[in-house]
Amino acid sequence: MTFPSLNEEVFPMVVIETSRLVLRRLEERDAEFILTLVNDPAWLEFIGDKGVRTLDDACVYLRNGPLAMYAQHGHGLYCVESKASGEAIGLCGLIKRDTLPDVDLGYAFLPPARGGGYAFEAASATMAYARETLGLQRVVAIVSPGNARSIALLEKLGFRFEKSLQLPPKEDRETWLYAAA
Repeated sequence: MTFPSLNEEVFPMVVIETSRLVLRRLEERDAEFILTLVNDPAWLEFIGDKGVRTLDDACVYLRNGPLAMYAQHGHGLYCVESKASGEAIGLCGLIKRDTLPDVDLGYAFLPPARGGGYAFEAASATMAYARETLGLQRVVAIVSPGNARSIALLEKLGFRFEKSLQLPPKEDRETWLYAAA
């Protein structure tokens, strides 16, 4: 696994490489991929409806979400590409939410990429990047209680359940907070 050096002025497009994957910064050219991913039934069930219905909506989502987070924090969600096909297969990265005190690990993959170990590979590399490059001592993750696959992945990565909480905008929906220190 390799990490380009962090430069305060210029951030590399490719952030992390593993044997099978490239994690790179998202761009507006990824709008079609984002439109597909955020409307996947698993995304809608476990993450929530982001109201992204068109390519224009996807561009706004990218500008106000990942691209803004790169500008503000120097990290965010990254596009996960298969080295074999060159295609985007998911998202994985580090999110700084106003509602949480720590940076959290986030990930989501398209249905054909689930079950092949890509989420574990991408998340493991992202956690190594968080510690070795960004110097983060603690990373959290939020998960829907019914998302057994995601919970199993977090536990495999060394995360442990900390508490149940409600986060806006769906404060009536229970969310579990996991942490890795």
